[in-house]
Order: sequence, then C-alpha cells, then structure tokens
Amino acid sequence: VFAGPQEPGEESRNLQIEGVTHASRAHVASAFGPDFGKSVYLVPLAERRRNLLAVNWVRDVTVLRVWPNEVLVRITERSPVAFVQPPQSETVLIDAEGVLLPIDNPAEFRLPVLTGIRTVHGESERRLRVRKMQRLLEEVGPRSEMISEINAADPENLKLTITVAGRALGLLIGNRRFRQRLDNFQK
Repeated sequence: VFAGPQEPGEESRNLQIEGVTHASRAHVASAFGPDFGKSVYLVPLAERRRNLLAVNWVRDVTVLRVWPNEVLVRITERSPVAFVQPPQSETVLIDAEGVLLPIDNPAEFRLPVLTGIRTVHGESERRLRVRKMQRLLEEVGPRSEMISEINAADPENLKLTITVAGRALGLLIGNRRFRQRLDNFQK
C-alpha cells in the first residue's frame, strides 16, 4: 500500500523525491495525493509525470516504481539565466527556454538583468530575447562584468546599460558583432 504522510507537512515513507532545490517539495508530493492508500502498482506514472512537468522549476522528471512499495521521483530543475521584471509584476527569473520562474531567495543568484520581457510574450518570444542576451554575453566574454542591464525589447537592436568611469551609460548595440561594437565604443 502506498502510504501517505503520517503528519501534515511530513513526507511519505513510500515516496522518494530527488533533485528538488527550488521547486516546491510539497507541490511535488501533492501530485501523488490521490494515490495514497492504494497499491503502488495502481499509480498512473505517465499522468503523474505530466502533472509534475507543470510544476514551477521542473524541466524534466522521471517517475519510477521501486519494488516492493515505493515510488521514486527524480526531478531535473530549470537553470535560470537572468533576472526579469515584467511591467506590473514582481521580479522573477527566466531560463534559456523562456520559462519564467518565481524567486524565493534572490540573493543566491548572480545573474544579469534582462529587460524588455513582457508577460504577454509567449515562451518562444521570450526564448528569442534570452538567446540574444546569451549570445551577447558569450561574445563579449569578461567585458560582460561592465554590463548591468540588457534591454531586449527590440531583439534586432539590443540596448545595454554599462558602467564607465562610475557612470551608467545607455548603448544601442544592434543584433550582431557585439564584441566589435563594444570595442569601437571603448576606443
């Protein structure tokens, strides 16, 4: 029998959850609520996997039955690449696929700030903007330390906020040859 938690907030002895750092452990466990008290062999693994893929921070998940009476859940969490603050919304994180992620503890992340992302943008539109930002950061290499913000509202003409001699400056940098354009500016 697949036993539920003995006390509220306690985990089930039959449900093993691995790989959870930022996702809500309680949310992951609650996906199995309908299964407690039933045989572990009646747990619909594919359905539970689909439910877990909808949980914030979960990029991929494996759900396995383990003999004699356990269910093992292995979570692969998403990796944030930037802070984002959509208009009329609180600051969130975004991953390389354009998925917005809630933040519990912003101090644990050292990431760039990406603006120009709107909640009305679909994942594919957000993904395009994130990839432009990542390409820019990769191309400029160590000089990315001088960039405090990247505005990707127009992915064909990125705007940077950079710090030069203690002053913040706005710089339109286009959509390619980022290192060369930053070099030209610094000459």
